[in-house]
Amino acid sequence: MLLRFVVQNLYSFGEQVEFNMIPAPRFTRLSHHAYDVGDFKILKLASIYGANGAGKSNLIKAIALLKMIVTRGDVPLSISDLKFKFQDNSIPSPQLLAIEFIQDDIPFYYALEIFNKEVVTEELYRSGLGKSEDTLIFERKQINGEPKYRFIDKFESDPEGKVLKNIIEKNLSQPKKSILGFLTTLNLPHLSVVATAFKWFKESLYIINPDSRAGGLPHRLDTDETFSRYVNDIMCAFNIGINKVESQEVSVNEIFKNEDEKETFLKKLDQSPTNSISIKKRNGLDLFMLLKDGNEIKAKRLLFEHTGKNDIVRTFTISEQSDGTVRLLDFVPAFESIVHSKKVYIVDEIERSIHPLLIKELIKKFSTDTLTQGQLIFTTHESNLLDQEILRQDEIWFVEKRKSGASDLYSLSDFKEHSTIDIRKGYLNGRYGSIPFLGNLHDLNWHNDATTEETL
Repeated sequence: MLLRFVVQNLYSFGEQVEFNMIPAPRFTRLSHHAYDVGDFKILKLASIYGANGAGKSNLIKAIALLKMIVTRGDVPLSISDLKFKFQDNSIPSPQLLAIEFIQDDIPFYYALEIFNKEVVTEELYRSGLGKSEDTLIFERKQINGEPKYRFIDKFESDPEGKVLKNIIEKNLSQPKKSILGFLTTLNLPHLSVVATAFKWFKESLYIINPDSRAGGLPHRLDTDETFSRYVNDIMCAFNIGINKVESQEVSVNEIFKNEDEKETFLKKLDQSPTNSISIKKRNGLDLFMLLKDGNEIKAKRLLFEHTGKNDIVRTFTISEQSDGTVRLLDFVPAFESIVHSKKVYIVDEIERSIHPLLIKELIKKFSTDTLTQGQLIFTTHESNLLDQEILRQDEIWFVEKRKSGASDLYSLSDFKEHSTIDIRKGYLNGRYGSIPFLGNLHDLNWHNDATTEETL
């Protein structure tokens, strides 16, 4: 579960800004939105609003970047190009990514400071959640160009730990790599908790971008009867003309143009830790899943059953579905997961290609469900979701671009609003900022600048 995220000097974020999922004490409405984690509470929902170019997607990109660095272990070479462009270069400033989260009932705080493409600080603590002191698990700092480590006391006092610490500092630590994932491979009892923290990044945190596709669906539909019923129930409930969604196994040779293309994808399959890959074909919409099943290579895809005139039933591929249908299909595994498990799904532009009434009903369904377990965080422009029957005030966030060029992030809970006020109306009227400024459009005389055929 996500508690808070801090970013500095990255994308459109200059000074430190914080996003958090911590309930504001004064709000009691929608009390089931505040999950109990021991004697601590965490919110189940968060919506992030802002004008185009304000920085909403940059917040999601920053979280995705941290996940990538941790799970792959590498700091991307391009990270210096991602610095906040309006930073005062006369004052050297590191790029900071910090996150607080809970995995398997253990609260963690993890942070990375990167300067000139190198990790200058990396630290993992067992969080005290503001009620007690944080407990060190490991800390790495670059001092005079050399990495220096501190570990949990039990590791430091163990003779083998002392030897290994020296080896890590002298031989294994690399300036352009995160050490968190590597420490999980050592299988040391005193550092076993590191694997729990790593598990959150790898198995509990999911990012859905506008072009993401749920590539594992064909195989799961084929092998998980309960999940198949869930998918069909929800897709039929959307009332978008679909009677049935099913998986079809196809010949591997049918989906490749030639042997060279086939060989390329088979090599990718060999390198996949999940023994499966997704393949986009035919204008990038047809989605096939290539997987290893024992010693056999299989290919599967989705088929959609529709009923037409005179009750004629036909099947269609995913390439023949609307963008909205495909987008809804991407959300199906996400909602199934956050309803039944403590996963975190972060969705950029959740309303993309989906009718406003449909997306509102989907979020409302999750909002009113008192038995959910996971978290849903999303960016959106959809003002219809600004409904206090669906979202608490502390679950509504705004991103606004300042004159300095930096993105600012703040919550509706910072304002003193009554629980009965029309938040949507206030937002569209500019009460909370974070909306486009359209004044210049009224003054625009585009006929003077128009390009006509005579000028070509």
